[in-house]
Amino acid sequence: MYAEEYIKNVTAVIDRAWETQKGAVDAAAKLVADAIEAKRNVYVFGCSHAGILAQEVFYRTGGLAVMNPILFPGLTLDTRPVTDTSKLERLPGLGRIVLERYGVGEGDVLIVHSVSGRNAVPVEMAMEANARGAHTVAITNLTYSQSVTSRHPNGKRLFEVCGVVIDNCGCVGDSSVEIPGLPEKIGATSTAVGAALINAMVIAAVELLLARGVVPPVFMSANLPGGDEHNARIFEEYRDNI
Repeated sequence: MYAEEYIKNVTAVIDRAWETQKGAVDAAAKLVADAIEAKRNVYVFGCSHAGILAQEVFYRTGGLAVMNPILFPGLTLDTRPVTDTSKLERLPGLGRIVLERYGVGEGDVLIVHSVSGRNAVPVEMAMEANARGAHTVAITNLTYSQSVTSRHPNGKRLFEVCGVVIDNCGCVGDSSVEIPGLPEKIGATSTAVGAALINAMVIAAVELLLARGVVPPVFMSANLPGGDEHNARIFEEYRDNI
């Protein structure tokens, strides 16, 4: 009963996000296409569960080969104890260190996923990327983010510091199902909706590249005939961008 309600909720949120965020998705796709055409780099970052989107588009059959995840130690779900991720994502100064480690620079694209958009590291990542001449894209929950204060010293939330903002159209707190007898809501929507939006962005970027006469670097399944050879050619051509 409530599982079915969750599926309906997720489907409804995806539909709402797509209908309202097409323009933002297209704007982000153009930045990605421009970066690929110019042989610049595309990065995806998020803390804890938000980082799942960075892995969703990385080394993915049918995906762009040049989507690079930023998986910084202490900010990913394999951290033990995992509660350290909550402490570290609030730490001012860490975002600058992460960007320096990965070398984000002018003309690159940084996509930052943060549902609340309030913690210091995602905000600082976007601000530092802007300062370095990179283009920034936020995937966030505007309703949630506008209901909370920032944990960054400058008081800014992620949607306030990114050039393109994609709203995942979720609810405050992210979880979407209420069950009688349980004080907490259950069933977060952000991962499913975010995955749909970021894959739509990748597809839109591929369309743009094809329209420009650029062959997009799309991975083929290594389990199909010719897959290994196809992917090897992409690795060779885009060795500086993967």
